[in-house]
Amino acid sequence: MLKRQLPRYLPSAEELPDSDETPVDNELQELIPGLLKAILLILWAERMDWFFGIDMGIYYDPDQPAIVPDAFLSLGVERFYDEELRPSYVLWDENVVPTLVLEVVSPTYRKEYSQKLADYQELGILYYVIYSSRRRRKPHLEVHKLVDGKYELQSGNPIWMPEIGLGMGCERGNYSGVTREWLYWYDAEGKRYLTPEEKVKDADQRASQEAQRASQEAQRADRLAQRLRELGIDPDI
Repeated sequence: MLKRQLPRYLPSAEELPDSDETPVDNELQELIPGLLKAILLILWAERMDWFFGIDMGIYYDPDQPAIVPDAFLSLGVERFYDEELRPSYVLWDENVVPTLVLEVVSPTYRKEYSQKLADYQELGILYYVIYSSRRRRKPHLEVHKLVDGKYELQSGNPIWMPEIGLGMGCERGNYSGVTREWLYWYDAEGKRYLTPEEKVKDADQRASQEAQRASQEAQRADRLAQRLRELGIDPDI
């Protein structure tokens, strides 16, 4: 819940800028969050109590500019308001602080490990995720969890987040025709959830296997019927 003291009269989301006009530095800043959202849309298709924003402003004070993470996840909010959708995420309207924020480090360093970490900590965001595939000596993925008001770096890959009911990790795969390391969601046993493309391919393979089994059963039935006829037995009786 939002605990910050705010003025009595506050602007709505429609009255606030819905963009900081700053373009993303890198296509991965769109694709990596986009993949995570695409998987969630399958996993939580029946749930209407979550929202995943990409490159969307989070307003925490009417007198301050919005914070714009590469992505964020909020739980316990309406997934859709109406057909116009959300222009931005306004904390005094939502009254729910995002549970997780994600920053994808681009070639232009934007204080992900310093000022943004402090900002998200002050807002009370439970999980702060930083991903940088350019790191050489340190893990590409960092998940910081808010413990007693301070972020603590979590260890492992994937990292389980019980408050969300999902884990997050990185591994090589293919998305949008690009083979590289991507971020994915995982279950409690560390099994990766499939992407939409993988789900389609898996369903096609299952259908093909089922059709093959049905064909084999039909062939066995035909052979048995033929054998019975050779023995003078009518298989249709």
